[in-house]
Amino acid sequence: MTPLATRTVDAVRRYALLRDGRRVLVALSGGADSVALLLLLRELEACGELAVIGVAHLNHQLRGVDADADEAFCEALAGRLDIRYIAERVDVAALAQSERRSLEDAARRARYAFFDRAADACGADVIATAHTRDDQAETFLLRLLRGAGSRGLAGIRHRVGRVIRPLLDIDRAALRDYLASSGQAFREDASNADVSIPRNRVRHELLPLLRSRFSPAISDVLARDAALAGQDEEFLREEAIKLARRIVLEGEALTIDAAGLAAAPRALASRVAMAALERFAAGRPIAFDHVEWLLALAADKQKTGTLSLPGQVGMRVGDRIELRPVGPEPRRSRSRVAAKAREDGNAFEFSLSIPGEVELGLQGVIVRAEHLPDVGTRQTKWEGRGVEVGVAAGRLELPLVVRSRRAGDRFRPLGAPGVRKLQDFFVDRKVPRTERDRVPIVVDGRDRIVWVVGEAVAEDFRVTDPAQDVILLKVKHLGGPG
Repeated sequence: MTPLATRTVDAVRRYALLRDGRRVLVALSGGADSVALLLLLRELEACGELAVIGVAHLNHQLRGVDADADEAFCEALAGRLDIRYIAERVDVAALAQSERRSLEDAARRARYAFFDRAADACGADVIATAHTRDDQAETFLLRLLRGAGSRGLAGIRHRVGRVIRPLLDIDRAALRDYLASSGQAFREDASNADVSIPRNRVRHELLPLLRSRFSPAISDVLARDAALAGQDEEFLREEAIKLARRIVLEGEALTIDAAGLAAAPRALASRVAMAALERFAAGRPIAFDHVEWLLALAADKQKTGTLSLPGQVGMRVGDRIELRPVGPEPRRSRSRVAAKAREDGNAFEFSLSIPGEVELGLQGVIVRAEHLPDVGTRQTKWEGRGVEVGVAAGRLELPLVVRSRRAGDRFRPLGAPGVRKLQDFFVDRKVPRTERDRVPIVVDGRDRIVWVVGEAVAEDFRVTDPAQDVILLKVKHLGGPG
């Protein structure tokens, strides 16, 4: 057994990666890491540690003839090693567009869904992927830059479900040396050099800078930090589960003891809140703000009304909080709706709570609102257009509504000399005729236009005094930033 195979089997045993069975399906892209993984697991198979019962390759159809060549390479390698070969093709670009996800997210989801199907087809107990220590360091930095908490900084785990990562303690350079020593070829993915992709920018720009200017062993340091965060997270997760058993009751609605949640240490309360919100989120992302809103609802005994949350609404009912899933039809209550337009042409209309958000699936955006009671050091001169605007809370009549345009709509754009027809405003802004019915309009309780989303705030709601209460309105495009 080669030294690298010995390190691999040590990881398999240390992290109990085969505790549920020895039949392994290997995820094979054709790149150096996955090819090395396959050969190392074959070494372990020869020593009786496990059984490699198949390789799985997904053609994402993103790189044309290069992707086809990767597929042919993997098939040939599996044939030479006499291993069952399972492959599929998925148009990931079309999938990302149809599901309104980023290309990276759509590819990841498609890949793991395929691995599950392939594992079922060949009766695999586990699925081995070729994540390395370098992947761990990159993931740690990416999540740190995006503002992840300890849950995110825990990074990649050695095992999640039936997916195992035997190479997570080994760096890429060692794997390439291993392939070179055996004369094994592999495929190079040219897209890995594209620094417009955040992970590649971290790999080719940030990590080399950190190695040269701060620590040559930075990947080891970051991987160790991820492991420590993972240990802390595991302990806190177990404690949060114990707390949830005492204060959360599951049923058609999720009922939470508000006092129990408010009294718990923040580290545990936030995890209970996150787990509770995930119950009805149906895969929608739970943001930091959503957790904060739920905790604020628990802490404030006087708070009433409804919170709009991903896939659900939350409400304070006496000494408890109830989370209820949003039904398939739009509701005219203050709720976040899995937005489907009303069945009258392209028109839509949804109530927007504060704090809260409305997801407009057909428009591909989420419109959010939150209250900023103290402007403090934040900006007091707000731009008239963009993805984030501030409006004067005292001038609004609630509730807010997000709707499509209507005949006769008029408003005074920020800084404009007078009132204008919305139709004329769209013409001046060169908004295509086919897109005008899709532009969300935020109006107040008197149906006055507050914000033509992404285009202009109404002058009537300008923030003029730093001491004013401000409502922050945001728009986020589904599957992308801002």
